Amino acid sequence: MPKSDELPPLSYKAVSSKDSSSKEDFYKKTLARLDKIQSHLETAPRSSRLKGKVCIITGAGSLRGIGRASAILWAHEGAKHLYLVDYDETNLPNLKSTIEGKYPDVKVTTLQGDASDENAIASLCKRALQEEGRLDVFFANAGVATASPLDSVTAEGFMNTMKINTLSCFLAIKHASAAMEKANPSRGKEYGGGSIILTASVAGIRSGAGSVDYSASKAAVNSLAQVSANQLARTDIRVNSICPGLIETGMTIATFDYARSRGTAGKLGQLNPMGRYAVANEIANVALFLASDESSYVNGQNWCVDGGLTSTLPTIPGRWA
Repeated sequence: MPKSDELPPLSYKAVSSKDSSSKEDFYKKTLARLDKIQSHLETAPRSSRLKGKVCIITGAGSLRGIGRASAILWAHEGAKHLYLVDYDETNLPNLKSTIEGKYPDVKVTTLQGDASDENAIASLCKRALQEEGRLDVFFANAGVATASPLDSVTAEGFMNTMKINTLSCFLAIKHASAAMEKANPSRGKEYGGGSIILTASVAGIRSGAGSVDYSASKAAVNSLAQVSANQLARTDIRVNSICPGLIETGMTIATFDYARSRGTAGKLGQLNPMGRYAVANEIANVALFLASDESSYVNGQNWCVDGGLTSTLPTIPGRWA
C-alpha cells in the first residue's frame, strides 16, 4: 500500500512512458490526421448550412490562418456573400480567386482594412446592408500575437495589442449588431438576428499560453462575448468567442519551424490530452457551427478548442489525470 501522502500510479497505458519508436508512430499518425482534416473539403459534399447568409470575416489574409480556412469552408457551406478583410492585402486576391474558382455561386468581396478602425468597420457593415440588404454573421478574427516578457512590455505596446485584439472585437459587436437587428423580408430576412464570433485564446482563460499583453487582450475578448450577449438580450443576436490552443497559423509558424529544425516537432501540443497541436481548419469548423443556425441557442460562451488543455490543472504524469 502507498504511504498516506502518496498517490498510487495510474495503471492505464496512456500516461506511461513511451519509447522513441512509439512517439514517432504517434507523430506520424498525427500528421496523417491533420492532412485528412486539411483536405476534407476535396471530397466532402456541399451543404447549405450557411445558405443565404451574408458574412464578414476580418483577419482573412494569412495563407495558414483561421480566417482563410473559415472563408473557404463557409463558401463550401453555401454562404451568399463573403466580405473578407485584412490589414495586409497581399494574399487576398489569391483567396478571392480560390473561392470563386471552386464556388462560383458565392459572391466574394475582399478589402484592405484595419479591423480596429471604427470608420472602416462601420462602413463595411453599412455596405453589406446597402449591397445585400442584410448582415448575418461577423467573425472578428483579426489579431496579433506578442512574445515579450513582462519587464519588456511598454505601455504603448500593451495598448497597441489591446487595440488590435480587443478594440477590433468591440467595434465588430457595436456595428455588426446594429446592422443585424434590421429585418428585410424582401431579402429573405423576416426578423432581425445574427451571430457574432470573436477569436480569443486559451491565453485569455489561463496563464501560461501567452505574454501578459496578449493574454490580457484575449481575456477582455472573452468578457466582451459574455457582456455583449446580455446587452443584446432579446435581439436574437448571439455573441460567442473561440479560444484556440496551439494552432499552426501564420502567427505561430516561427515556433513550428524552430521545432522542426530541431527535430522536436512531435512534442508540439504534447501537454494537452490529445497530445498534438491543431490546424486552422479545426477552428474554422467551430466557427462554422457558431455561424450557422445549428447553434441557435448558444450565446455568451467562450469555446475552448484546445485538445483539452484547459480541462485540467497541471499534473504529474503517472499520478492523477
